[in-house]
Amino acid sequence: MVQFVIVTGLSGSGKSYAMNTLEDIGFYCIDNMPPQLISKFIDICCDENMDKIAIAVDIRSGDMFTTETLQSFENMRTRHFNFKVLYLEASDEILIRRYRETRRKHPLDAEFNGSVSKAIAYEREKLNCLREIADYYIDTSYLKNSQLKESLVDLFLESDTESISIKTMSFGFKYGSTTEADLVFDVRCLPNPFYIPELKNLTGKDKAIRDYVMEFEQSKILMEKLKDLIAFLIPQYISEGKSQLVIGFGCTGGKHRSVTFAEIIADFIEELGYNVHRSHRDISKT
Repeated sequence: MVQFVIVTGLSGSGKSYAMNTLEDIGFYCIDNMPPQLISKFIDICCDENMDKIAIAVDIRSGDMFTTETLQSFENMRTRHFNFKVLYLEASDEILIRRYRETRRKHPLDAEFNGSVSKAIAYEREKLNCLREIADYYIDTSYLKNSQLKESLVDLFLESDTESISIKTMSFGFKYGSTTEADLVFDVRCLPNPFYIPELKNLTGKDKAIRDYVMEFEQSKILMEKLKDLIAFLIPQYISEGKSQLVIGFGCTGGKHRSVTFAEIIADFIEELGYNVHRSHRDISKT
């Protein structure tokens, strides 16, 4: 069966890089396709026996973008095509900074007299209906290109053989929370290895940190409760047809407690028989 990925989301959120990554892993990629042409293009792909197709659609298509795109998706569902929607976004602050640094104009620059913030607000409102139906959602605000690529490879390189993609991630609240995760657990309530001189420069990937974090009774109790909850939730998400589950753990700096919990929970999920991708957003920050 042909695998279709629709890439959409806010301008400046990384769609071009996402398309380049998908092309690298074997997708035939078309950028900025008018939504009205999607169904016809899919017919051509099927006739040519193409098996992996990625199509980028966004606000550049004009005023009819959301209506026509939703209609195209409905047609694909009616015809039982195997397609997934990937939605990328970032915070307003990050998007404005990216446009400032690259000196590129927002696609709606003319409509809003050069006001990037107003253009982003309008675009976010128009695209909200697509965000709500997306199968995969990635917030690129704090991701390096290498981290975005890793996430995309994990999602789509094996997506035709997996019913759900699961990721455990760690992050530091001091660098901003995450909107990517479906479940977020704050582990700042646990003892912090940062204040132990010999542990300060290690991370939750090191045995010494894990041993320290998990030697406390409250850590053990929390871990068991989380395992019980996650073991219950995963089958429920699968039965509802969810394609992606992101479980986030946050601590102050994103190096010790959150990494420890993300790693241990990932091991646990693998023991349950699922494939897991591990991501540590802020582990290398000081």
